[in-house]
Amino acid sequence: MDIRPVPAAERNLGGMDFFLLWAGVAISLAEIWAGGFLAPMGFWSGLWAIVLGHLIGNTLMALGGVIGSDHGIMSMVSVRPAFGIRGSNLAAVLNIVQLIGWAAIMLIIGGRAGAALGKPLGGPLATDAFWVVLIGFGTLLWALWTGNRVWKILQTVSVAALLLVIVLMTWVAFGGTEANAAAPPGQPMAFMTGLDLVIAMPISWMPLVADYSRSARNPRSAFWSTWWGYFLVSCWMYVLGLQVALLTGATDPGQLILDTMGRLGLGIPALIMVVFSTITSDFPDVYSATCSLLNISQRLSARTVMWVAGVASILVALVFPMEQYENFLFFIGAMFLPLFGVVLTDYFILRKRELAVEAIYTRGGAYWYRNGYNLVALSAWAVGFAVYEAIALLKIPVGGSIPSMLAAGVLYWGVSRAKKR
Repeated sequence: MDIRPVPAAERNLGGMDFFLLWAGVAISLAEIWAGGFLAPMGFWSGLWAIVLGHLIGNTLMALGGVIGSDHGIMSMVSVRPAFGIRGSNLAAVLNIVQLIGWAAIMLIIGGRAGAALGKPLGGPLATDAFWVVLIGFGTLLWALWTGNRVWKILQTVSVAALLLVIVLMTWVAFGGTEANAAAPPGQPMAFMTGLDLVIAMPISWMPLVADYSRSARNPRSAFWSTWWGYFLVSCWMYVLGLQVALLTGATDPGQLILDTMGRLGLGIPALIMVVFSTITSDFPDVYSATCSLLNISQRLSARTVMWVAGVASILVALVFPMEQYENFLFFIGAMFLPLFGVVLTDYFILRKRELAVEAIYTRGGAYWYRNGYNLVALSAWAVGFAVYEAIALLKIPVGGSIPSMLAAGVLYWGVSRAKKR
């Protein structure tokens, strides 16, 4: 692992690799749980929010990956041209926090599900902590192997098996669960609030997508394979959660599906879902937290940093309050939507996909700005964040995602153009 660009001759990931990578990321109990949050909207409004939210969030996420595939650079390195070499470190710190938080959330959900399935056996298998530690170290090993031949084989086999399991889960969700007519729908949810919740999920991957697309043999293939792999499967997961929550009133629809599978004699597929879906959706968090830390400093070895990130996610998972999961999704949207509103505006509109790659690593070069910080980008980011928070605080029924991103991008574009003139 190196923050320098990946040479074209060493880029070894094709379209199918990216499709399976992002399909595996989307096969997640956390996504089923997030789909359950939309139950107060009803099925058809919730479905519309799922599709529209993924169209928006997925496109932005995949565009973030284009910067990596064009120039072979990591996600946080791709922030440098807009924010400055030192300014990118602010984004990297936030990204490390959200990635370790995400990794912990995935482990908590996987730990609870594993403990529920292991309850009939008793002992350690019936405890959350056992599964958190087991899956956590499996995730760490998966991250350490990322990109090599063994990893490719394991990723392909695991995702293929998981796709078969979610076919079973779909059957259970739509035909094998018992309806609860008295299930309360919860507090009403505005459509734009639900849309923000959906957009936040693909956006949470935006600060790391270039860590993988930098190894793409073909930028166009990487874009579309990333887009379709995540879009199809993530929408599927959300719909499962929405359907089960509406049908039963379950606060954890993913766990209910797994429990039902256990009662139907499908305990082994359920356990495969718990372990391998958590690993395939969790390892990018550990891997990319390492990439982000290397953007700040290259004094530690990548392997050491990855071990620290993996162990940290396990420790956080043992204490993180899961009732804050929904707020965590809103936090991700508030921080990273305006940030990448600036980055995408800078790269696609102002620079027209052209970068002076060597200057990205050069102190005092074109991307050094003022002591390493581009104050225009930082100010636009702050304004976008303020717009998101103001909309949430005042409960304006437009959602914060699109306005915050547009505010940051338009302000950055306008001031940058004025300064250039």
